[in-house]
Amino acid sequence: MVVKSSVTFLAVVALAVFSTYTPQVEAHSWADCIDWKFNNAKKQDWSDKGGKCTGYARRFPLGKKFASLDDADPNRHYQQDHKNPDSALPCSDGKAGEEPGSNETLGKPVSKAYGGKYGRMTVTTVGDTLCVRWPAKNHAVKSEHENFVRINLSKVRNGKDISQKELLKNNIAKLPFKNCMPGKNEDTRACGGCFKVPVRAAGTYLLQWRWMLNKNEYYTSCSDIQIGK
Repeated sequence: MVVKSSVTFLAVVALAVFSTYTPQVEAHSWADCIDWKFNNAKKQDWSDKGGKCTGYARRFPLGKKFASLDDADPNRHYQQDHKNPDSALPCSDGKAGEEPGSNETLGKPVSKAYGGKYGRMTVTTVGDTLCVRWPAKNHAVKSEHENFVRINLSKVRNGKDISQKELLKNNIAKLPFKNCMPGKNEDTRACGGCFKVPVRAAGTYLLQWRWMLNKNEYYTSCSDIQIGK
């Protein structure tokens, strides 16, 4: 009876410890907004109270809670093939990749990927500042190495999506991933970075948000931006 009681006691203790243990779930990020406008131009506030989004990635669903789209079906993050990411599809087609993500293929016409249930397309000019926002998803903690978001902008005007290899030749910005708002919830902290729109002739261009989490582990979001004169 003593042995049985001891076993029962240990089982109860183990269950109690397990039930109080809440491991930090790691998910993967994406571009939540391509053209974030701050309420106060002198203060970078990436939270929902600090500004609003005026331009989105392709087929970005409106009305979703910030940082919640990793639980959607399909999820929003697209992980390129880790064996050869530089030759992978630059934008998710909903089928390819380690984690396919939702469909971000080029609209036919381009406008078909925006409006209605989707967010609006980014409209900007050469020299303008674009600010991109993303959720931390538990990857902005001090214990993790600094990783970066690279912004690639095609030089092909009003055309098809270029390859990932070609996009790598058109990198226009390198942004620290950990540029985030303070907060206890490491999953939903809002992060972001800004860059200047380079010289391009008036037209519509592919912009890619590409984040390296680990070696050969890349996540991308694609957007069309309309550059005016």
